Amino acid sequence: MEYLELDIKLNPVSPWDDIIVSQLAELGFESFTNDKTGVKAYGPTADVNMEEVMAQSILGNVPEGLTLSFTQEVIAEQNWNATWEADFEPVFVEDKLTILAPFHDASIAKGMKVEIQPQMSFGTGHHQTTWLMSKALFAEDLQGKRVLDVGSGTGVLAIVAKKLGAGFTMGTDIEEGAVENAIENQGRNDINDITFLLGDIDVVKEDNFDLLLANINKNVLKAHMPTYAALLKSGGKLKLSGFFESDVDELVTIAAQNGFTKEGVLLKEGWAVIQLIKN
Repeated sequence: MEYLELDIKLNPVSPWDDIIVSQLAELGFESFTNDKTGVKAYGPTADVNMEEVMAQSILGNVPEGLTLSFTQEVIAEQNWNATWEADFEPVFVEDKLTILAPFHDASIAKGMKVEIQPQMSFGTGHHQTTWLMSKALFAEDLQGKRVLDVGSGTGVLAIVAKKLGAGFTMGTDIEEGAVENAIENQGRNDINDITFLLGDIDVVKEDNFDLLLANINKNVLKAHMPTYAALLKSGGKLKLSGFFESDVDELVTIAAQNGFTKEGVLLKEGWAVIQLIKN
């Protein structure tokens, strides 16, 4: 599969980096990396229509006060992992957790160390949302709890949950490469009992979960909300991420319609995690 890379330079970077990521996530782009100059966006060439991108994003409608330029490059499949890895940096969650790749210096780790081989499956807004979801996990007593990670990607959240003492743990993803990557990554962390399934949430035949994690995107979360409610036990917890602070109220309203009560919201650089409990 070929991917299109957009290298977008922004001045000022904030808040326009969050805005362009939000727009491009709805236009076929799957993953993003941020730096001090702007954003790099990646999407399968088959899924990206640049005419639509220009018409429906600030790339083609530059607001007053913003200087924007971008280049685009098609990345062949064989070069993709090297390109992605070059932009991957460690994730430090306070002093509690460090998420590293095999090519990083392990001595920089603080707290719990989780090693993953990064791929596209690390996902949209990966550093911010993974940071937030991981922080939320550390606030929970997961000892022996049943955990489901929907849209598990690299498996990093399921791995963190398991390291925090979770019992039966399952992850699902619609991308075959992500599932293979997650299985490999649990082995990298000396774990062998997380079940990773290929498919949408309907492949999950278990239920009565204590905790469900979904770090995907707003539209998928909205569509899946009734299923999340069905999979959780009464009093079970739901943690949602993959969206912006501006989306919180809409998602909380839909969650309430499906029997959830908001416990709290975590924010980082415009991204959000909503923490809910099933009534």
